[in-house]
Amino acid sequence: MSDHDPLKEFDELSAKFAAARAELSKIVFGQDEVVELTLATLAAGGHGLLVGAPGLAKTLLVTTIGSLIGLQSKRVQFTPDLMPGDVLGSEVLEEGADGRREFRFIPGPVFCQLLMADEINRASPRTQSALLQAMQELHVTVAGERHDLPAPFHVLATQNPIEQEGTYPLPEAQLDRFLMQINVGYPDLESEQQMLSATTSAESHEVSAAMSPGDLIRAQALVRQMPIAERIVTAILTLVRSARPVEDADARVAELVGWGPGPRASQALSLSARALALIEGRRAPSMEDVVRLAKPVLRHRMALNFSARAQGISIDPFIDDLVKKAF
Repeated sequence: MSDHDPLKEFDELSAKFAAARAELSKIVFGQDEVVELTLATLAAGGHGLLVGAPGLAKTLLVTTIGSLIGLQSKRVQFTPDLMPGDVLGSEVLEEGADGRREFRFIPGPVFCQLLMADEINRASPRTQSALLQAMQELHVTVAGERHDLPAPFHVLATQNPIEQEGTYPLPEAQLDRFLMQINVGYPDLESEQQMLSATTSAESHEVSAAMSPGDLIRAQALVRQMPIAERIVTAILTLVRSARPVEDADARVAELVGWGPGPRASQALSLSARALALIEGRRAPSMEDVVRLAKPVLRHRMALNFSARAQGISIDPFIDDLVKKAF
């Protein structure tokens, strides 16, 4: 934290996020909710999974955010033949001038501040899981040696819908590492018309840096210091616990839920609600923030069983029903 007054620092950082949102609106059209949730993910210190059909500006959003915050960014295009060493790095045997041989570690693209894992579900499960340690522990282990990642470190991954050709579902343990799963839909007519005009003209818009990596680290510290009302904490716990098919669960949950969210979901909801309040210039999160964030935080941390799918029940409407009961 800086030596500034916390309230002044809050106003300063909130203004910088507002500038970042304004710049993003000049590049990415019709995705205001996606932009806010992605920035909130970073402000909360987490990783984000952007899910949507090709051509919806997921990659453009991630690369633009890297430029706006001044993060050292790298992109990995995930493909079926990608190996874990292509992401983490590997050791090579080198011979010195004196004839001595020794191994030298060559860092992979994961050694950056913002890693864009493009189409992450097109790689094999073995390669997908290579990011598990990096995302949770902020270091990787190669050949028994620990290598720390730079700070801040974030993964923003894009994913095509799993029904498309050549995709591998992400392991549940890795899905839980993502603070939010942000679904990217098609833009409305007005936004698509604006995008068409902007992207097919001779003019191009260059974004200006709105904040620095140091600002992002300060924001993440401020989010953890932000007060959160006891009633909101209670509501978060009630919602998350109501989604688990445990012994005393609601009959509908017990019948339809295969597995439910763990404690990391409660942590994610608390941090995300505070980060969203900072993004929008509010000094404390509200109950409306929890309602708004329920689906992005929970949809990838629970799964409906075959019985639910046979009845045509999908995860987002199911979470909406849980929210209505919890609130």
